[in-house]
Amino acid sequence: MNKANSDRIVYNFLVDNFHLNDLMAKYLNVAISFIFLLLFGFILFKTLRYIAKKTLHQIAVRSKTQFDDYLIKNKTFLNLSNLITLNVISVLLPMIFVDFPQYLGFSQGLFDILIIILVVMVIRSVLLTIKDFLMTLNAFKDKPIQSYIQVFMIVIWLISGTIIFSIITGKPLLEFLTALGAFSAVLLLVFKDTILGFVASIQVSVNDTVRIGDWITMDKYGADGDVFEINLSSVKVRNFDKTITTIPTYYLISDSFKNWRGMSSSGGRRIKRSLIIKSNSVKLLTDNDIEELKKIDLISDYITERQSEIKLYNKENQIDKSILLNGRNLTNFGVFRIYVDNYLSQNPDINKEMTTMTRQLAPTSEGIPLEIYAFSQDKVWANYERIIADIFDHLLAATSYFDLEIFEKPSGSDLSRLLNQTDEPA
Repeated sequence: MNKANSDRIVYNFLVDNFHLNDLMAKYLNVAISFIFLLLFGFILFKTLRYIAKKTLHQIAVRSKTQFDDYLIKNKTFLNLSNLITLNVISVLLPMIFVDFPQYLGFSQGLFDILIIILVVMVIRSVLLTIKDFLMTLNAFKDKPIQSYIQVFMIVIWLISGTIIFSIITGKPLLEFLTALGAFSAVLLLVFKDTILGFVASIQVSVNDTVRIGDWITMDKYGADGDVFEINLSSVKVRNFDKTITTIPTYYLISDSFKNWRGMSSSGGRRIKRSLIIKSNSVKLLTDNDIEELKKIDLISDYITERQSEIKLYNKENQIDKSILLNGRNLTNFGVFRIYVDNYLSQNPDINKEMTTMTRQLAPTSEGIPLEIYAFSQDKVWANYERIIADIFDHLLAATSYFDLEIFEKPSGSDLSRLLNQTDEPA
């Protein structure tokens, strides 16, 4: 009785001083006490916020580690202030509803739900802080930490949701979990993509398939750029045209894609491009042709050595050289191929420690492909394209010195010129 009277200070004051009836005094006691409680909670919240801003923020600024800075950034202290305030109000609720115990259960249940939500928010703030801090460490920069954070948060929300539903329904938690087991198949169906994404993100991390910062191409989704985020459900790629492509994480283990990390970490970037030589421009070289080509520095020594070798062979085998085709000969195409080899070997933009070669591919209806296969020293895209352009600019201009022609499909003006020549009188 004494305890009840001590919890009804406003009630006693109203009855003793204003002589209100019992029912009116009880209602006013609840209303005024609740207003005072809210005011107390507001003052407590502001006080905690002040302590957090003035004290904890100063500590965070002075400390060498960035962890506490990320705690502030993710509003951890703000969420803690809210949580402490709600807990204090929840403890004082029995004093407010001392005359209306039938409403106490509902009010406490509502505050318990709010407290659970705030606990989750505090956990989320701490996890985000851990993620931000780990991303500053070199060992974790390329790891899909966000995927694991999301998985952990899903588990936390499932547990919290279960507790909240138990509070709302009024059933014991164990009984509620038993009933929930019957819906496990439905839950698996609903969270199928999440489960697949979780499994995929683990496989991607364990197998080191994709890291943040990798350049990947996936034609199916139009992705061609750098990975900047890996989370539970998707991988985000910033394409080179500044667009963003989102790829479901699961498809990184079920579909094929190209990861350019090997190229980025290697000594060069591959050049693999062909010149199409017209087959009817390939010919055997006469002595006059050879003497003219000897003036080209890059192949002068080669031609001299090769010419001596061929003459010796033809002489020893008594080859009739009145016909150029007989015996061994040099061709303009073969000499040009050696010229390309020597040009690449002295090019400072080509990595000499990696494969460098010029090869003749099978003839096609358009001509004979002469493929240049090499690796550039510079792997930056813009510089790489410049290197290729410089090489092929030179080689395209060089073909005329070897009486070789580059295949090019006739244009409208070519056909028009041919028709005009045909129409002219003989």
